[in-house]
Amino acid sequence: MKNAASSIFLIGMPGSGKTTIGKSLARSLRRPFVDLDHQIEQRCGVRIPVIFEIEGEQGFRRRESQVLAEVAQEDGLVLATGGGAILAEENRQILANRGWVIYLRACVDDLVRRTSKDRNRPLLATQNPRARLEQLMAERAPLYEALADLVIDTGATSVSAVGQQVAQQVRQLQEQT
Repeated sequence: MKNAASSIFLIGMPGSGKTTIGKSLARSLRRPFVDLDHQIEQRCGVRIPVIFEIEGEQGFRRRESQVLAEVAQEDGLVLATGGGAILAEENRQILANRGWVIYLRACVDDLVRRTSKDRNRPLLATQNPRARLEQLMAERAPLYEALADLVIDTGATSVSAVGQQVAQQVRQLQEQT
């Protein structure tokens, strides 16, 4: 059962603001912040594109599931997942059972703008990143929405404003339990 000590898991597309908003939210709620992709890189000693190059997406997803299972054991975290962490059923179960799941939703235009210069996103290293984001959005949005306790749009609003909005809504969720 979810309670005030439950972790907060941020899900959403690459570029939706999980890391940036997550840091702001963690500060606001006085909780530790963890970025799942950074944890994977620390444990492997290489950047995510290198993992994809050597092990492929399937190898990366295996590592992602292992690290999520370990990190999610801690209570009280704000955790930014990778955009594809929700693809594995076991990951969705962990997220749903261990904390509050917040889907940070953004439109494709915002995602393209936010990710256009980031070279640490192997799934977007393609001739047409917009088309790839549209494809990923079509595949993942139903999973994000089905899993989410809250859906927050991260469009034109500032990071701090979104962080405050999420913090307020999380407090309301906690009061209801």
